[in-house]
Amino acid sequence: MKNPAGVKLFGAHLRSLRVIKGWSQQMLADVANVEKSTIKRIETAAFSPTLDVLISLCRALDMEMGDFMSCADITQVDSSI
Repeated sequence: MKNPAGVKLFGAHLRSLRVIKGWSQQMLADVANVEKSTIKRIETAAFSPTLDVLISLCRALDMEMGDFMSCADITQVDSSI
């Protein structure tokens, strides 16, 4: 993993968006059409999502990709990468 701090921050961001909606990991997984284990692995920084998964999450959360990514400040975590 090239940016573990960014992956961790992204997972925390996804979790906060999910909690704001009042959704369980299973609910988000169902709406995004991904496995619950995928959501868990993203939220615990064990997995960097693919573009397909990111698109599915954005659709499920009713967010534009740019808004979804900019809120996480992922690019600010480690500028040396």
